[in-house]
Amino acid sequence: MKKIIVTGCNGQLGREINRFYADNGELEFINTDVDELDITSIDSVMKLAREVNPYAIINCAAYTAVDACETNRDLAFKVNVLGPRNLAIAATETGAKLVHVSTDYVFDGKKETPYYETDAVCPHSVYGATKAEAEKMVERFANRYFILRTAWLYGDGKNFVKTMLRLSESNDTVKVVGDQFGTPTSALELAKGIDSLLFTENYGLFHATCEGACSWADFAAEIFKLSGKDTKVLPITTEEYGAPADRPAHSVLENYMFKMTNGHLFADWHDAIEKYLKDLA
Repeated sequence: MKKIIVTGCNGQLGREINRFYADNGELEFINTDVDELDITSIDSVMKLAREVNPYAIINCAAYTAVDACETNRDLAFKVNVLGPRNLAIAATETGAKLVHVSTDYVFDGKKETPYYETDAVCPHSVYGATKAEAEKMVERFANRYFILRTAWLYGDGKNFVKTMLRLSESNDTVKVVGDQFGTPTSALELAKGIDSLLFTENYGLFHATCEGACSWADFAAEIFKLSGKDTKVLPITTEEYGAPADRPAHSVLENYMFKMTNGHLFADWHDAIEKYLKDLA
């Protein structure tokens, strides 16, 4: 039986990973979150890895509060950089594969066409900078790794979709940013992408999002339409929204390496959100 350590097991992706493999009797999951494992401690990480001797480590843990990262820089660095470094070292020592989840925030968002895996990173926020540095740590310390950059993730937990549905209960109109473009990606689709790589030797860096692109305002409008809500979306600018951290204006990712080396195709974002809302209902 293959043992797999999952960090951040209570997050949206961590929960989806467990759900996705629930009926797979050949895998044993060792689920950890901040209360069970401090990934910022190399001693704690090494102790668990040596005890478990895992087939793989799937790192779903991250400090993803983008605006809070601007003021809590040390915490962001510890969780988003030291954590992946420690997991990479542990994976190498135990011979495990490492799956590390990264983000579109490693790009500045100034490119008006989709980003490829070969494009240079240029983060404009503390969150983006720590995630970019984490990729370097994984590449430096792990022998066998898959880095998957995803974006606009939603699943079982707090997310944009549920926020919009909650706001629609008491608002006829909702203001949503209309000048940031990306690709909403369901945790289920990301889990499928991870599964298509996990048992292969096809290591490296991959973009992993649903197909297509939209603005946050477009995404909200689609959520309301599919949910039968009459709530109207009023697009506003990023400047009007006024968040402390810079967001990439255009961070559509092209899943080029998946298509060229793996053959796995992600669902269109329209289809993914439709399935998610049906399951939610």
